[in-house]
Amino acid sequence: MPTLHFVKRSLLFAPHAWTFCLLTPVPAAAQEVIELPAEDRWLEAEFEELYRLGTLSGAEWEQFGEVQSVAFDGAGNLLVFDRHPQSQRVFVVGGDGRLIRRMGGPGEGPGEFGDADAMAVMPDGRVVVADLRRRGYHVFGADGEFDRMVRISGSGSIVKVGFIKALPGTDAVVWVPTQAASLRIIGSAALHAPIVLPVSHPIERILVRGESTETDTIAEAWMPATGIEEKDERAQRNFMRAPDSEFPRFSPRVHWGVLPDGRVAFSDSTAWTVKVAEASAGVVRILKRPFRPEPLTERFIRADRDRRVGRLVAPSGSGMWLDDVRRAIENEEYYDEFSVIRGVRVTWDGRIWVLRSGAEPLSDGPIDVVTPDGDYLGSYPAGTTGLPAAFGPHGLVAFIETNELGVQAVVVKRLVGS
Repeated sequence: MPTLHFVKRSLLFAPHAWTFCLLTPVPAAAQEVIELPAEDRWLEAEFEELYRLGTLSGAEWEQFGEVQSVAFDGAGNLLVFDRHPQSQRVFVVGGDGRLIRRMGGPGEGPGEFGDADAMAVMPDGRVVVADLRRRGYHVFGADGEFDRMVRISGSGSIVKVGFIKALPGTDAVVWVPTQAASLRIIGSAALHAPIVLPVSHPIERILVRGESTETDTIAEAWMPATGIEEKDERAQRNFMRAPDSEFPRFSPRVHWGVLPDGRVAFSDSTAWTVKVAEASAGVVRILKRPFRPEPLTERFIRADRDRRVGRLVAPSGSGMWLDDVRRAIENEEYYDEFSVIRGVRVTWDGRIWVLRSGAEPLSDGPIDVVTPDGDYLGSYPAGTTGLPAAFGPHGLVAFIETNELGVQAVVVKRLVGS
């Protein structure tokens, strides 16, 4: 595929940017800044649908309760993680859409899950499943057999689990702990633990070999101010358990993906900026396109408040609860601008797909395709494709779709000409 080359390259040294390894902090290296062109070069999104899972006419095993994530292995098999409490299973599906095997399930035995919350798949087919109640990571071999349990290190009384991705070529996964969706408090000691307020979103590497995990930080993503420091201790403790609940509405999020060479691509601001980071060096390259974020207007904020209040439904006799929620909506702070980037994914061969905002404030726009080295390959026009939930080898992609009844389906396609 022909490329449009960058306009300008420059070097920026960030003296206050640090990445933390297991023992010794290492200052960030010089950061190469690459300015990508402003003009879009349109690509054609042509997909060949291969199979669907989760349809009403499908087999019993594929009637999913809650698909948390999907991923491909190097052989092109699709792995579906259903984290519904009554399922808690990983399903391995072949290229023809037929079930090969299943792993896990609720229970207390080896390879059984207490409260499974996230899945990562290594290119060689090994599977890692984070388990909140078991306080560790289940590791399965490429043949689906349970290998070992790796305990979460440390003596902390709070266990957090969130979305994880495999780090190719290693026995490690990557996650952003401040984005953890699930938390478990072990004993009352958690209520008296020292309060440490996060000032950034660490992108961490978790080594899952041996008896317990080892963790270091690949990069520190930017975190917006919350004002939590001005609140009382109880509010601070709540913040520690759900950091994003204290951010102003529409604050920029961290969108990230893992590259095949082990580096991480992420976005952490309202501008079109994608950073490439590597272990022991931090951010080494910054890619930019000259798209400016749109401001949040008072008119939009008023309409958003009214819409949220209008959707409130409460059980009979809970008028006081409704009043409290309305008051909270009316008093909630808003960020001052919309983020240009709405999502980041990484393909099997290392291309970065960047979903931009659309014509309307909350709509999806084009998807830009760039390389971590700074080449702009083109953009898929808005509405021609969504951002896949997972990429696989040889152009495979998977989408998670939810119909009007809340029923989930997983659709596997191949990107033609990839």
